[in-house]
Amino acid sequence: MRAKSSSSVRKRPRPRVVPLAQVPANRLWIVFLILCTGLTGLIGRMAWLQLVQTGALEARARRLQTQTSAPLGTRRPIVDRTGRLVAMDEKRFRLWAHPRYFNLPGDDPGRVRPPEDVVTLLAAPLARSAESLRDELGNRRSGVRLAEGLDPETADRIRGLGISGLDLEAYPQRIYPQGSLFANVVGFLNDERVPQAGLEQSRHDDLLRHEQSQRLRRGADGTPLPDDLNPGAFYGDDLRLQLTLDARLQELAAKALAAQVSTWKAKKGAAIVMDVTNGELLVLASTPTYDPNRYWRFSPARFREWSVQDLYEPGSTFKPINLALALEEKAIAPDDRVHDTGRITIGGWPINNHDKKANGLVGLARVLQVSSNVGMVRAMGRMKTDVYWDWMNRLEIDQRPDTDLPGAVAGQLKSKEQFITHPIEPATTAFGQGFALTPLKLVQLHAVLANGGRLVSPHITRGFRSGGALAPPASPSGRKLLSPEVAATVLSWMESVVEQGSGVGVKTPGYRIGGKTGTAQKALNGIYLPGAKICSFVATLPIEAPRYVVFVAVDEPQGAHAYGSTVAVPVAKQIIDGLLVIEKISPSKPAELNKTLMS
Repeated sequence: MRAKSSSSVRKRPRPRVVPLAQVPANRLWIVFLILCTGLTGLIGRMAWLQLVQTGALEARARRLQTQTSAPLGTRRPIVDRTGRLVAMDEKRFRLWAHPRYFNLPGDDPGRVRPPEDVVTLLAAPLARSAESLRDELGNRRSGVRLAEGLDPETADRIRGLGISGLDLEAYPQRIYPQGSLFANVVGFLNDERVPQAGLEQSRHDDLLRHEQSQRLRRGADGTPLPDDLNPGAFYGDDLRLQLTLDARLQELAAKALAAQVSTWKAKKGAAIVMDVTNGELLVLASTPTYDPNRYWRFSPARFREWSVQDLYEPGSTFKPINLALALEEKAIAPDDRVHDTGRITIGGWPINNHDKKANGLVGLARVLQVSSNVGMVRAMGRMKTDVYWDWMNRLEIDQRPDTDLPGAVAGQLKSKEQFITHPIEPATTAFGQGFALTPLKLVQLHAVLANGGRLVSPHITRGFRSGGALAPPASPSGRKLLSPEVAATVLSWMESVVEQGSGVGVKTPGYRIGGKTGTAQKALNGIYLPGAKICSFVATLPIEAPRYVVFVAVDEPQGAHAYGSTVAVPVAKQIIDGLLVIEKISPSKPAELNKTLMS
């Protein structure tokens, strides 16, 4: 082998050796001081955070970790006596759009989508065209309300799109599942959720649901932390207001009443069914009415319940009450007779029977059967006028009834001096005119006859109950007014009206029913309106063990043959038939019922 050339061999560089030199002491001190200063600053900062800013930092951390939900201001539901929903709150959503933040899932965080991309996706869940949504957005950059009243399912679909720049605002909306059926009783809330009528207004504070802001701390992974929870944070207010009304019977009465009002071209009508033992109302219906879900389409005049708030002269339906007062005072006896001449003059004023006919010498039961005005004047004339007025006052006609019905008003009664000094006043009062009361008050007074003489308080609520629990009926109550014997005597006379008189239209095989028709002149500002009248009928059943009073009134029916027997009785008949079935009332005379069914 050849030896390598010396020129081809490169010399390896020698490592450079740096001689050690002593670091100046002042430089070490500078480094030391810098380190000490930094450490001191770090310790000071830690002390500042731990000792001075502890509260502020802890509060900031809690704000970041705590989820706070503000109360929505919901209201408690209302149900009927069987638990059927009458009014309820449902969660609804408003959709707000902020086009300057529009962004779709998967986009770069800084990208802003044009409105066209977003409205195309929103068209399907909102059931609107993309063009209409685009027009609504216009050129606005934020705060555009695209939709109102969205249900939770639609809101979930919109959330599922994952579009940034859309905001769903939750709020409660009052819903009335029964529509117009209970509108006259329950009332409604306007767009600002301010109650405008009925129980919604009179029980406003009671119907507000117990709510509080809920604050819940969560960990980094979203797990709820059990510390710092306010007492009752998870309390659920499930109370609901239960009515005494029955939706089934209410619907039956409302339909029958509306049909009769239409047939007779009347102004309005009302129907009431009361449990005479405790004052509970099973029916409080009137027509015309309105739909509380669309209240803005109706006249405000329909928002009041006239059977509770309007006065009228009851006419012949008050005659049984009068006879009970005379019996209680022993001014008349059950077997007394009066002479009905068909016409009588009192204080220069003529008083006639409705048919101008004289009935001769008749018993008191016959007076009710033929609805004799002259016979009533003769019978009540045996009672001292001051005692008569005292009894009218004791019936609390001119006082507001003790009731939970919103808007109930007091009746009108002449002063005692005017009643005593003007003979025509007790005479007209004898056949139910010259004073005024509400249909509700008349029902309350007929309940006195039916329950053995007690004045019960009419009411439509049983109170609040939790969850699905239902409240039991109220216990029998009431202030004693009449003796049971007097009440029973008058009921037997009312039964004869159904068996042989003007109330025969409600006669039902197998059942004992009492009643009294009324066709009263209608007055306005103390003056009787020509041709205007109110036709009514009141019934009590079953006579052997009275439980219910049924009342029907129709205001200003048109036609020559408009009477209580032709206008009000057919409606009462339909209500009574439904009541017998719904309340499972046993027949008074089973043999008669079986015979009818077999024939």
